[in-house]
Amino acid sequence: MTDTEAPLAAHSATQTHSATPTHSATPTHSATPTHRAIEAVWRIESARLVAGLARLVDDVGLAEELAQDALLIALEQWPEAGVPDNPGAWLMATAKHRAIDHLRRRSRYERKLQEIGRDIESRPQPDPDAGMDDHIRDDMLRLVLTACHPALTTEARVALTLRLLGGLTTGEIARAFLATEPAVAQRIVRAKRTLAAKGVRFEMPSPDDLAERLASVLEVVYLIFNEGYSATAGDDWTRPDLCHEALRLGRLLTGLLPGEPEVHGLAALMELQASRLRARTGPDGAPVLLPDQDRRLWDRLLIRRGLEALELAESLGGAFGPYALQAAIAACHARAARLEDTDWERVAALYRVLAHVAPSPVVELNRAVAVAMAGDPARGLEIADAVADDKALRGYPQLPAVRGDLLARLGRTDEARREFERAASLTANERERALFLARAADCG
Repeated sequence: MTDTEAPLAAHSATQTHSATPTHSATPTHSATPTHRAIEAVWRIESARLVAGLARLVDDVGLAEELAQDALLIALEQWPEAGVPDNPGAWLMATAKHRAIDHLRRRSRYERKLQEIGRDIESRPQPDPDAGMDDHIRDDMLRLVLTACHPALTTEARVALTLRLLGGLTTGEIARAFLATEPAVAQRIVRAKRTLAAKGVRFEMPSPDDLAERLASVLEVVYLIFNEGYSATAGDDWTRPDLCHEALRLGRLLTGLLPGEPEVHGLAALMELQASRLRARTGPDGAPVLLPDQDRRLWDRLLIRRGLEALELAESLGGAFGPYALQAAIAACHARAARLEDTDWERVAALYRVLAHVAPSPVVELNRAVAVAMAGDPARGLEIADAVADDKALRGYPQLPAVRGDLLARLGRTDEARREFERAASLTANERERALFLARAADCG
């Protein structure tokens, strides 16, 4: 999936395809208040902890090991001694002392060891409640850019980002993406080895490299959100936890890179799409398509945040960025009190612009739906048929699903039924399969 193929089918009649932490990073072997407190602290502080340590030791893998060491010490000591007043600073100080122990065994880093020692003695620990100062912000940005380095595969970037910045365990990542835990563990290990083998330093890239690195970061966050918004496999139509995690990362990026319009464009897109999550499934978890959604369930706070982020992206000159354009499409739905109030002509026009900015057969497929909703299903079918043979759509269930919907609108019900049945045979998501089979039955 490319970085323009996120929830573009959000308005489709065939596919209706925030930020608090939702995952625990520590073992849940105990339900005591102290262990719950440790889990909460780790979830909040782990990314800053790894970022600060990586700056000191210049090795992301080692930084994570040192952070985990500090966590284990907390698990041993806090149940007896109690949670310290400043748990984030306690973890950082403990991890830094572990870093000194490690560097002391490596004589060639003696000079760096002295610098770290002086740093610990002379500088007070940051107050986690006081917000991120510039130094912490720089460390966090370096960590984001390192975890999403283009030298890594897309799957590795996603796993490493969720591990380092989300504080998720290997098991949680595996469950989120329906992979085995050993496979995800190997993916993370290989990612760290690749970074070390290629000599990727924990530093800001040059201005020439920053654009490529930022595009990689946005793609990773986008993919995490997309998988949560419209799960590709499994028994659930959506995975809100992944959407919330992507939202948290997106909001983090807007703070780290306030002058980058596409960062705000992506944030706007996710806020607006996430606003519909509660309305996208019924009480039994079954999909609820856009025409049938109760818009009173749409989250008005997220809509307001999304519209504000979109306005900021446009004010920074990013109106024609791929994410900002998709956010503008989502805004058309957010502003409509009823389905029939949607400005479908504008939606179709925005898709046409997006097709020029970031060409993709999926963009064309969604443009076909918008054109049909604007009153011309025959033209919509022509657009869909024009990309039907694109190899990128081979095995893509939304292609026959969209064709089925357009054929049904044109009264060609037998053809529509066959298309919905084909869509059902292609999807790996059980909820989506049931939806397509129901649409096929309606055409009977």
